Formats: sequence, structure tokens, C-alpha cells
Amino acid sequence: MGTYSRRKKQAAFYNTITEWIKGGHSDRQIMIMLSLMVGVCSGLAAFVLKWLIDTLKHVLTNQANVTMSNWRYFVFPALGILITALFVKFVVRDDIGHGVTKILYAISRKRGRISPHNRWTSIIASALTIGFGGSVGAEAPIVLTGSAFGSDLGKRFHLPNSQLMLLVGCGAAGAVAAIFKAPIAGVMFVIEVLLLDLNMASIAPLLVTSLVSVSVSYALTDTSPMFPVIIDKPFSIDVIPGCIVLGLVCGFVSLYFTRTTNWLENLLGHVRRWWVRYLLGASVLSLLIFFFPAMYGEGYDVIGQLTSDASPSEIMHNTLFFGNDSNLPIYLGLVLLLKVFASTATNGGGGCGGVFAPTLFLGCIVGFIFANVWDHTLLLEIGDKMSLSSKNCALFGMAGLMSGVMHSPLTAIFLIAELTGGYTLFVPLMFVSLTSYVLIRVFEPHSIYGMRLARKGQLMTHDTDKNVLMLLHIDTIIEKDYVTVTYDMDLARIVQAVIKSHRNIFPVIGKGGRFDGVITLDSIRKYMFRPELYHQYSVQSFVKAPPCILNTNDTVKTVLRKFEDTQAWNLPVVDEENHFIGFVSRSGLFHSYRNIIKTFSSD
Repeated sequence: MGTYSRRKKQAAFYNTITEWIKGGHSDRQIMIMLSLMVGVCSGLAAFVLKWLIDTLKHVLTNQANVTMSNWRYFVFPALGILITALFVKFVVRDDIGHGVTKILYAISRKRGRISPHNRWTSIIASALTIGFGGSVGAEAPIVLTGSAFGSDLGKRFHLPNSQLMLLVGCGAAGAVAAIFKAPIAGVMFVIEVLLLDLNMASIAPLLVTSLVSVSVSYALTDTSPMFPVIIDKPFSIDVIPGCIVLGLVCGFVSLYFTRTTNWLENLLGHVRRWWVRYLLGASVLSLLIFFFPAMYGEGYDVIGQLTSDASPSEIMHNTLFFGNDSNLPIYLGLVLLLKVFASTATNGGGGCGGVFAPTLFLGCIVGFIFANVWDHTLLLEIGDKMSLSSKNCALFGMAGLMSGVMHSPLTAIFLIAELTGGYTLFVPLMFVSLTSYVLIRVFEPHSIYGMRLARKGQLMTHDTDKNVLMLLHIDTIIEKDYVTVTYDMDLARIVQAVIKSHRNIFPVIGKGGRFDGVITLDSIRKYMFRPELYHQYSVQSFVKAPPCILNTNDTVKTVLRKFEDTQAWNLPVVDEENHFIGFVSRSGLFHSYRNIIKTFSSD
């Protein structure tokens, strides 16, 4: 009784707020108020997640002896993804991995609808995974959390699909802004990665959410950037060649990371039993972190070390390489090659996290190694004029790898500037990001987030026509009010079916309810008014095959192509067992298309 009373009071409270917001306010004002609420929720969620991760990590690793390998790095990561896997399997009972891909799918196929449990389940699962050492990032889960808040508010206020998707984007922007203290990068992320078009109706809610969420983050922590870097070498025109080469290197490393991740995910995806996937993932993850503790968690400690004046021994703590500074390039090179295995093993084994942090981590290492190789090998004959700062290149590499892996050069540029306060390095950041992006687009047309959906034809883009096709579903355009006929019917009964129907085509149903063909009104017209023939002809006399058959699994793009190839006005739809479902008409298809175009065109 107490639970029922509490829920009733909560419902009354929500209804009171809803009625107040709706009362006397325009649609734009309602969107601004809702985007403000999403900003507050996203900022608080980001703070809670970071606090949980930092607390778990401190409790589990603060007693580690830095001079030798430590058993903690072997046990805790495996334990973390086990707890997460059990939490997801028995408590959540839903797949909460690949957060950004799920948002893309929600925008493309579910019109912005995200399960409400993602408001809290992603926080708990990713905190357990990363706090115990899982080698992934917290950004994708918190982006899914923020988007879930936006989706839930949009559904509570019964917003149309276009505004609901905008609120989902606001939640994502707020999450990125809060967790990185980077409001501009939050907006850029929504435009580039989530592929939402920016117009005058959407820019204000996105900005409001980003500003409110980052203000919440500032209030709960401080206003300093995540990685405050002292720029020891200002930008000059002489470093442009090095930046372009670094961009090419980042592009190839991005390609390696993307394709290896995709290959490993497919490999683990073929393992049916979850506990076998766990054992495989946990074994790989624990071994890698035991030998390379730099892979523990998000890796932000290593980024802070490489962008400051940390000693090599500090970077190589708890490893076999500790105590010999000359081993640093070998150590970082091995981490660079093996990090993708640790990240994929974390998620594949049952953990929850994203590739946001791993790309920053690897980009920092790429830039640091590149600067040292460039300065000490390639420039011996040229001199110091074209030398590169390892700190600066660590920042450039972060931008370059993010740009390549996520196909988001603008997000990368603004994020690194806001993360580090390195606003004076915009030009080299642009060179590296753009070069990396152009290179990887030659090999991979879609980002690591979008390629899973692109293979299924479910990815939204900035092409309005393609987006409309994504939002159209064949089951929404099937017309089912057709009168069917069977082989035991003679012409007399066919005529009765014609009288009952307002259609001019009749599906023929054979044995087992299977679709066998159609009878058209034109084919029986000249026999209809001759009663003496009613018992001489049957369905078998008039049935014919349609020009083409649609399947319930066909995409609307496939449906359009079949209409174009056959020039038909109506095509039957069957399921996988060839049972008749209905018809799709050319006129109905284009009517639905026009309605969605109106939604896209409206503010």
C-alpha cells in the first residue's frame, strides 16, 4: 500500500509540473524549459558517474606498490566485468552496451525513444566496469544516460518525433559538456556523431542544455579544465609539415583501431554462451592490465602524465619496465598496439563502456611517440626550427585519433581545446584532425559508431531523403483491408468478394495459408455479369503471379526500388513463411513520405 501511495504522489507531482510547463507557453518556450531540465539531469548524472569511478578506483588501487607488478591489476578488472555482466543479465535484462550506437539506432528507427532504465543502469554498469579497471571510457554510457533523460521528458510531454529527437540530442550534448567540461564540443558531438541537423529551432535548446550541464559540473567540482597544459612551444608555421605527417599517422592508427575493434567484436559475437564470452574477455583483459597497468580504467592518469613533466618511471609503475627510463618508447608502443584488445575484451566480456576515452588515450600516446621520433630521428639534419613539442603533439594526437575513429573533426578540435585550455593551438589541431579525417574516409565511410547500423541500412545521415527512408517502416505503410479468396471458390463467390471489397485486387491464399498470387478486377470484369458462367470458372482460372513480392524484412529503400523496377501500383507483402500480410500501394508510400518531409521542414 505504501509503494502504491508513493507512486501516486510521484505521478501527481509530475502531472503538476507538466501542466505548469504546458500552460500558456509556446512550443519554443516549452522546448527551452525542457532542455534546461535535461541539462540539470545530465550534469548531475555525469558528476555521479565520475565520482563513483574515482571512488572505486581509489579504494581498489591506492595501496598498490608502484615498484613491482601487482595482483590487484589481475583480479579487479575480471571481477568488475563479472559483476557488471551479472547486473545486466539478471537485473537490467537488456543490452546496454554500445551507448552511442544505441542512440543512433533510436534516432534512425525508434524516432528518439530510449528505454527509461538507461537513466540509471548505464551509470551503475559503467561505474562497476571502469572503477574495477575495465579498459573503456565512461562517455558513451553517460551520453546514453543523458539521451534517456531527454527521451523520457519528450515522451512525458507527448512531443512530436522531431522535438523528441532534439531532446535526445540535448541529453547527449549535455552529457559530453558535463563530463569533459566542454560545452562547445557537446554541441559539435550531436551534429557530427549523432548526425542531427542544426537549424534555428534546434540551436537554442542544444546550447541551453550544454551551458546548464557544464555549469552544474563547475558548481560540483571546479572550473579548471580536465588536463591543464602549459604550452611550452607556441604555434609557428614551421610545424605544419610535422602536423600533416602526424595527421596521416593518426589516420592509419584510427583505421587499425576501428577495423581491429570491429573484427574482435564479430569474433566474440559468435560465442553464444555469456559465461564463455566472459572467461575469454576477462582472461585477455586481466593479463593485459597486469603487464600494462596504463590500460587500467579510462587512462586519463597517463594522459595527464604525458602532457606534464612526469618521469618515465611514474608512467611505467607496477610494470616489468619500471626503473629503466629508456624502456618508455617500447612500453608505450606495446600499449598502443594492445589497447584495442583490452577495450574490446572489456565490452565483449560483459563490461559496459565506450571508445571515447580509449581514442583520447591512444591519440595522446601516438602524438607523444611521434614527437620524439620526429625530433630525434627525422630532424637531425634539419635542426630545431621544425622540431615538435611532445606535450603539444600529445594534444594533437588526441584530436587526430578522435577525428579518425569517430569521424568528428570539429568535435575533436573543440574538445581538445576545452579539455586542456590550449586555445592557442587551434590551427595545428585543425591540420591534424582534418588530415586524419580525410585519410580514414578513404578506407571507412562511417564512424566506429555508425558502421554497425550502416551495414543494416539503418543509419541516419545529413541527407534528408535518406533520413526519411530511415524513418519510414514497411509495417507502417502496409494496407491490410483486403478481401482474400481461396482455391475452393467459384466465380459466384469471387463476385461476392468483389461486392464486399472496395479494392480492385484480391490475394489468393493456398494451402497452409500461404500466398499464391492475385486476382485483379480487370481479369474477371467481362465474366462478372454472366451468371451462367458463375459455376464454370474458379479462382484457379484467374490467379496470376504479381510483378513482385515484398517481405516484411524489406527496407523502404528496397520497396522503392521494387516499385521502380516493376512500375506497379500495388505490391503484396508476405512474412518469412510466405503468409499474406497486406499490400503496399505506391500512393500510400508517397503519402507517408510527404508527411515525414513536412516534419523535417517544419521548425
